[in-house]
Amino acid sequence: MLEVKNLVTEFVSGKSAIRAVDGVSFRAKKGQILGIVGESGCGKSVTALSMMRLLPKGAGRIAGGSVLFDGTDLTRLAESEMQKIRGNRMAMVFQEPMTALNPVYTIGYQIEEVLALHLGLRKQEAGERIAQLLDQVGIYNPRKIMEAYPHQLSGGMRQRVMIAMALACSPQLLIADEPTTALDVTIQAQVLELIRKISDDMHSTIILITHDLGVIAEMAQAVLVMYAGRCVEEAPVERLFKEPLHPYTIGLMRSRVSRRQRGEKLVCIPGMIPTPDRHPRGCTFAPRCHRAEARCAQAEPQLVEVEPGRKVACFYPGGEPT
Repeated sequence: MLEVKNLVTEFVSGKSAIRAVDGVSFRAKKGQILGIVGESGCGKSVTALSMMRLLPKGAGRIAGGSVLFDGTDLTRLAESEMQKIRGNRMAMVFQEPMTALNPVYTIGYQIEEVLALHLGLRKQEAGERIAQLLDQVGIYNPRKIMEAYPHQLSGGMRQRVMIAMALACSPQLLIADEPTTALDVTIQAQVLELIRKISDDMHSTIILITHDLGVIAEMAQAVLVMYAGRCVEEAPVERLFKEPLHPYTIGLMRSRVSRRQRGEKLVCIPGMIPTPDRHPRGCTFAPRCHRAEARCAQAEPQLVEVEPGRKVACFYPGGEPT
């Protein structure tokens, strides 16, 4: 369904180009939920925006690689062709629905735009479809919500509206970028259950982007771990949680809040993720890694397969169990 090969995304600043995504590659199968996890600033959202061709014009650009969606390289399509796919065959639920939704138009009008553009539905037909969509995502009294403006809805309701809009054309691929950010625990669970139901009922491929390992454990079948714009580990979810290989993944596991709930001590990863314009030479994680050797500061480890379906970018993979 989706194959990303050596994706490179840059942002232009003056005469220089800052690389935010650096050679990321992965595959997502039909009907699979693939989790992408990592700290804020690791390139997760930029990877998603690159796949959707929604980088800010004049600032961001895809500088290399390909994004094959059902055999078509999206990076080579004209914008007019991409518009036929975006919102139709592939859709995205954005991180902050309050900024993604237009504050001056009603909810019904904004979803109607999608249906008119891609399906050619007239106003009455669109109204019926919108009501069905809002009901599908668990919104009570959908006709009333259609007449509401974004600011009149709670955060959880706005997120459900975003999901309804993304589902309007029954996409084959759905990208959910931090869909539970700023929601309380009860609403988070409801949104995640809704995403799982979409996967089961529509057999859509879902890319779930988050920094919450608990969400990954509950929702995903496979996991991609990103750090400083690169993929450092890829594995089936059970294998990753049972035996993480990259020191960064191990650090993420040891810093989970669930460890405190079990009475265990949280262990923080020292230091900060480097900014895209100040990546260290060699392994980007080496300055924060307790197992780094001289080799790590000189050469960049490549993402290699260590067992079927399992890849890691580290010269010294493996470590203490979590």
